[in-house]
Amino acid sequence: MVDVISDKKIDWPQPQRFDSEDEFVAWCDEDTNAEYVHGEVIMAPPASLDHDDRLTWFGTFLRLFVEKNNLGKVWGTGNIQVRLRPGIRRNPDIVFVAKERLHLSRENYVDGAPDLVMEFVSPESRVRDWHDKFRDYEAAGVREYWIIDLQLKRLDVYVLGEDGRYHLLEESDGKVFSKVLSGFWIKPSWFWQTPLPGVHEVAKEIEIIS
Repeated sequence: MVDVISDKKIDWPQPQRFDSEDEFVAWCDEDTNAEYVHGEVIMAPPASLDHDDRLTWFGTFLRLFVEKNNLGKVWGTGNIQVRLRPGIRRNPDIVFVAKERLHLSRENYVDGAPDLVMEFVSPESRVRDWHDKFRDYEAAGVREYWIIDLQLKRLDVYVLGEDGRYHLLEESDGKVFSKVLSGFWIKPSWFWQTPLPGVHEVAKEIEIIS
């Protein structure tokens, strides 16, 4: 488990609780960004414009790569619910499900562990993303977990080993390479730039487009 401690405490209202997952599902509509963890409802505040910009920027490359290579499906709104197991529903920022596992997709959620999830950390989500979700995704069998912490300027990629534990992938020449999406890579330094590098420019460098 990653040892990252939040240095900023935000006092959000006490979350609502439901006795059953079915009650939560009946209450949570498509406009409600909420997670459900063993009865507790965890509400997420609106993302900053910069957070959303960088999430959308990265999701564009991922989706282009997956569609070009017919690998499966990418969802990236930050409000896609994933039912990891009974009693736990998380909302990753970006989700990838391989085409041979698309039977997991339902009308408004993914029923089971995706092949890859990504979280863009915000100040209020730091403990959840680095600790709570890390444990949940690992235990559920999510094969690859990306954590992009914009404030700390840190991008970690964890791959599920045969021992059922996450192992950190090391950078190579300033790049990180996905194991689940063979051939896909990104430079962490791109995320910290303001303004972000152009979409067309980066897509060409990754060789998604010519």
